Amino acid sequence: MKKIINTSKAPAPIGPYNQAVLVKDTLYISGQIPIDPATGKLVEGDIKKETKQSMENLKAILEEAGMTFEHAIKSSIFIKDMNQFAQINEVYGTYFDADTAPARETVEVANLPKFVNVEISMIAVK
Repeated sequence: MKKIINTSKAPAPIGPYNQAVLVKDTLYISGQIPIDPATGKLVEGDIKKETKQSMENLKAILEEAGMTFEHAIKSSIFIKDMNQFAQINEVYGTYFDADTAPARETVEVANLPKFVNVEISMIAVK
């Protein structure tokens, strides 16, 4: 059986999906974009700030499910401009220990929801 995970500490979904779904010990987190859940507004203009907000949204969902970034086994990063990869990676890397960081892919895409610059999804296991 699946359990729906939602928290007010992360942005509400902008479509017909949930923030995350827990199946047994595996948590599937929907892509998080840089929306500040306190204001409902996009964090814009600085890719590092945008990445940090996306990661903080993921953190809030992990915490709601009783997990941390240490439980992450896979993440996917979607970006509009591969030239921003190093800046995104710099922020993303502060959330993980290099020796135990999850598997990951980073993909450049034409557009993302709300035309943001970065979206990050994650899978975690207890």
